[in-house]
Amino acid sequence: MRKWLVGLMAVWAGMAFAATPKQAVLDVEKMTCPACGITIEKALDKVPGVTGTKCDTKAATVTVIFDAERTTVSAVASAITAAGFPAKVRTNGG
Repeated sequence: MRKWLVGLMAVWAGMAFAATPKQAVLDVEKMTCPACGITIEKALDKVPGVTGTKCDTKAATVTVIFDAERTTVSAVASAITAAGFPAKVRTNGG
């Protein structure tokens, strides 16, 4: 029981010190339909540290939640661009 309790405390302490997820909004070109969003999401699934995505085809934006210790906004933008959709980080705070 004591080992289990110590292990649980260690896990909790590790979670307390884990990096806070970051969010970035990117303006994306050539995103015209839901299939485009699926392609972008699949590309972002391959980027280590990306934990969430939301594609908005009408606004031509992608919102990405990621671990800043594992990836960068420029890596996220590069992955989207490599998938065929030129992406730039929104500088006005989104």
